Amino acid sequence: MRGIIGGLLIAFLVGVCNMSYAQVKMAEIQGRVLAGNQLPAESSTVVLLNYSDSSITKSTVVNKSGFFKFSNLTAGDYLLMVTKIGYNNVYSKRYKLIPGQTTTADDITITPATKQLQEVTVSGNKPPVEVQPGKIILNVQSSIIAAGSSAFDVLRQSPGVRVDNSNNISIIGRQNAMITIDGRPTNLTGEDLAAVLRSMPANTIDRIELITGGSAKYDASAGGIINIVSKKGNNVGANATVTATAGYGRYYKANAGVVFNDRTDKFNIFGNYNFAANKTFHDFTSDRTINFDGVVSDYNVDYDAVAISNSNNFGFGTDYYLTKSQTIGFFVNGSVIGSSITKNNNLKIYNQSVFDSTIVANSGVERHISRLNYNLNYNGKLDDAGKTLSANVNYNTYNRSSSEYITNNFYNADGSIYSEPLLLQNLSPSNIHIWLSKVDFTDPLSKNSKLEAGLKYSNVTSNNDLTFGPFVNGQYTSDPQISNDFIYTENVNAAYLNYEGKADKLSLEAGLRVEQTNSKGHSVTLNETVNSNYTNLFPHVLLTYAKDDKNEFSLDYNRGIQRPEYEKLNPFLNYVDLYDFTEGNPYLKPEYSNSVELSYTYNNAITATLYTNIVSDAYEFNFYEQNDTSKINVNTAKNLGRISNYGIRFFAPATFTKWWTANFNLDAAYQRYVSYPGNAYLDKGTQDIIFKTTQYFTLSSTLKAEISARYESPSFYGVNQYKSYYNMDAGISQQLFDKRGSLRLSATDIFNTLHDRSHTDYNGLNMTGTDKIESQVVRLTFTYRFGKSLKTISHHTGADEELKRITGAN
Repeated sequence: MRGIIGGLLIAFLVGVCNMSYAQVKMAEIQGRVLAGNQLPAESSTVVLLNYSDSSITKSTVVNKSGFFKFSNLTAGDYLLMVTKIGYNNVYSKRYKLIPGQTTTADDITITPATKQLQEVTVSGNKPPVEVQPGKIILNVQSSIIAAGSSAFDVLRQSPGVRVDNSNNISIIGRQNAMITIDGRPTNLTGEDLAAVLRSMPANTIDRIELITGGSAKYDASAGGIINIVSKKGNNVGANATVTATAGYGRYYKANAGVVFNDRTDKFNIFGNYNFAANKTFHDFTSDRTINFDGVVSDYNVDYDAVAISNSNNFGFGTDYYLTKSQTIGFFVNGSVIGSSITKNNNLKIYNQSVFDSTIVANSGVERHISRLNYNLNYNGKLDDAGKTLSANVNYNTYNRSSSEYITNNFYNADGSIYSEPLLLQNLSPSNIHIWLSKVDFTDPLSKNSKLEAGLKYSNVTSNNDLTFGPFVNGQYTSDPQISNDFIYTENVNAAYLNYEGKADKLSLEAGLRVEQTNSKGHSVTLNETVNSNYTNLFPHVLLTYAKDDKNEFSLDYNRGIQRPEYEKLNPFLNYVDLYDFTEGNPYLKPEYSNSVELSYTYNNAITATLYTNIVSDAYEFNFYEQNDTSKINVNTAKNLGRISNYGIRFFAPATFTKWWTANFNLDAAYQRYVSYPGNAYLDKGTQDIIFKTTQYFTLSSTLKAEISARYESPSFYGVNQYKSYYNMDAGISQQLFDKRGSLRLSATDIFNTLHDRSHTDYNGLNMTGTDKIESQVVRLTFTYRFGKSLKTISHHTGADEELKRITGAN
């Protein structure tokens, strides 16, 4: 069946490619430039900019009547910039050019400069949020609230993103999204991923791409892709931006850093460094009721932890321009994180509602994490027809050392000690090594069509060695029931073919990706090995119809896969307390999804999307197995069943006055969870409504403010029923020093309402819990820019587009 589907799709692509050689009409844009006295601004220069990255496409000089015209243009989104000596630069609004149509721009009026300009900035002011078919772009530097925070904080505040207190991050339903940094998968999950994201300051991030409808060029991800794109300066000469932040919630927050670049005709050297020091807390409670043999027992946990962390985040790279159209580059980035965590876990036990005893577990954790990524890349335009080739080789290392020493004290109901303290050692070092290489080729078949192809190879080795055991006879011992050395290797080989073409008002993107996965999980301690080998086809089709310059429709189909995270495959029995553990499942299978989105966009701004997403072999939520006799509860992973998501997403910007604008985002879904035969019965439907709005206020030419609010309705996820929650953030920004500097004050979760409240009643488990991490924080951030801001024409090789679209990133 897969061979038939693949053959049909390839035949379809070949047929479409042959059709693409037909003549395709080009787009045009024209307009008029006037001076302050409304006379033609003769000899002014008009520059046509790509809206997506502000790169220069063409330039021309207006005639005596003030008119200009650009012809033979590829359809797309553009800006106009007008310059003239002695006058201020002026930017137009965004224009969407349609094949075969001539767009007439609004008259552009330039005004005399009050003083000699010292610099010319080509980059336009981008909106905080941009919505495209299958993608949402968050321009982080345009957000006041994001100032001084981390990548993790920005994601928690982002429209369409869910981040729970277990560090699960998703953009499609509740499936965990693939997190990539500059196009490279992090291959991290849970607390390890959260630690890396918390070490990445927002001032080093250019944008975050939330991708729900990825083409065949993308890694096949069932839960969508979140791509964090780092800043990379392209300005001529030496330039730098320094940032310092001081914040306070329950505890202190601080960070300081610099982003810099130095560009000449042949070289661009760029980099960043940031140091952050934070103290934060994590509290949760859980009340578990067990009814066994006519005896009702309650196991109530009150847990609090305080973490102190210091992180160093850095990146350094260089590009060498072999020619105007060929570049080679090297980049290294990473982070070094040290943290100390103090945990206090109080377990109170009741039998028949009568207080029986208390177990108090106190522990200290020392953890050190280092992450390094090395990248060597080539990007080049091969001929005048526009063929491009990009190649990347990456090597990534992740090392974690973690040591925890736990003291358990046992008390009767009257406070007397009924047992000697139990001392436990928990050592859990982890090492991950990743090799990744890829080659991407683009061939423009005609003015409005192209064919893309690529190959990718990745190899991951993860080594986790858990040593857990009690203190006996003056030394710590290893408990063979829990301790384990587990080595996991995974090799993924991928190839794709993708076609993009436009004919009149219709655009088509169709592609096929094939991924072969070979994995092996080996428990050295148990001498057990689990092998898994499978090959999958992942088709993608995106059909777009531009009815006119204001109305656009798109239909997107995408198939994806989510491979089990390493920690969920690892058969460790991780200690939480004496009656609560987490455990991996080496037999866990990947889950698959089929997604369809039908979108309507009005005036490049308002977007409504109907979507459906069906997930089979779903496993990404918590699953519990409780032993009623021993009272031990184990949180594990299991391919529970099938999840069906049906919903509508709505995004709309609004302009109320010249000084007040807003964005509104709504995601309303119906979700159904059905377990497979053999698992405990589950067949439940639920609503999930998320609404977010951000209000933007321009109080003066240098003073701006933001207010953001978010609400999520009660929802059911996996086997947990969650209550509703809401939160509000705000910020204000003042530009200083002739707009080279800024001072931003932000407050997140103003009313301290952001926390998870859940109840579980499944497979004999009856548990209610609340989970709270520090979210109410006030931050003051100062930023200052040194150097010029003249941005030269970018060399558009394969790297620029690949960086935006997950492949071939530096």
